[in-house]
Amino acid sequence: MIILLPILDDWNCAGLLIERIDEFLPREGMETSILLVDDGSTHLWGDDFLAKPLKNIKNVEILRLRRNIGHQRAIAVGLPFIYQHRACDAVLIMDADGEDRPEDVPRLLEKFKESGCSRVIFAQRWRRSEGLVFAFFYRLYRVLNYLLTGIRVRVGNFSIIPFSALSALSVVPDLWNHYAAAVFRAQIRHDSVPTDRGRRISGKSKMNFVNLVTHGLSAMSVFSEIIGTRILISALILTVFLILLLSGIFLIRFFTELAIPGWATYSSGFIFIIAFQIFTVLGGFLFFILNSRNNLGFIPSRDHKYFIESVMKMDTRHE
Repeated sequence: MIILLPILDDWNCAGLLIERIDEFLPREGMETSILLVDDGSTHLWGDDFLAKPLKNIKNVEILRLRRNIGHQRAIAVGLPFIYQHRACDAVLIMDADGEDRPEDVPRLLEKFKESGCSRVIFAQRWRRSEGLVFAFFYRLYRVLNYLLTGIRVRVGNFSIIPFSALSALSVVPDLWNHYAAAVFRAQIRHDSVPTDRGRRISGKSKMNFVNLVTHGLSAMSVFSEIIGTRILISALILTVFLILLLSGIFLIRFFTELAIPGWATYSSGFIFIIAFQIFTVLGGFLFFILNSRNNLGFIPSRDHKYFIESVMKMDTRHE
């Protein structure tokens, strides 16, 4: 098994996390290695990085990228690299800051084995460690995502993937935007294990509100066609409602004496303005969706190599 950890300057966190993962890995029957995808770090690891001997992790490699492309896209580069150059039984994806808890790794592995090593197993987050403000906006995002895509958001990067599933993911352009959403979009069989969100091992998170919004929009962009279809249906329903409303205004104006002078004209004009805006925005959005279908975009198996600068194997001691 290979554990893929996207990292940006958090070398201290990553070193401590690897040591903790090493403690929770099964003692026998699994050869495990680490692949750190260095997403354009501004400084390198120190001499104290992985200073302690490792018991169960055989080797650690660092895949250095040419520039910072974001942790989702770092995953999109790391997975096809593993598929083409590091054959293994499975790939475990974790964040390098410790918020994906090492003690949950055995549970994911157990569920993975129960599935016959044929399904992607996600860590499903039941409780989070962030503050109330983040929790509020995260819940708002989940509601919006469900309304637009029909998919309930409960998972992130923390997951284990069978090596066979990398064949499909390596040709899914959506992997460039969001890993978990790409798995759902590609209809790869998956399951989940309930877990709690951990806390950073050390340091402060670089994720701010803007980055969180961008992350959420990236996930929803994978389902742009579904979102476009739902918006179209909603717009058609609203159009029918406006037509009925306009018909009611017409009936009141010409067949009753209830109409106030000038009321029908202003009301009808207001409805026409709303309808025009709806169809203008909808038309532009649908044109964008249809045009995007003609663009093949990023193909992980073909394009990942353009972002790789070097591969370095770390010197690790073993007990």
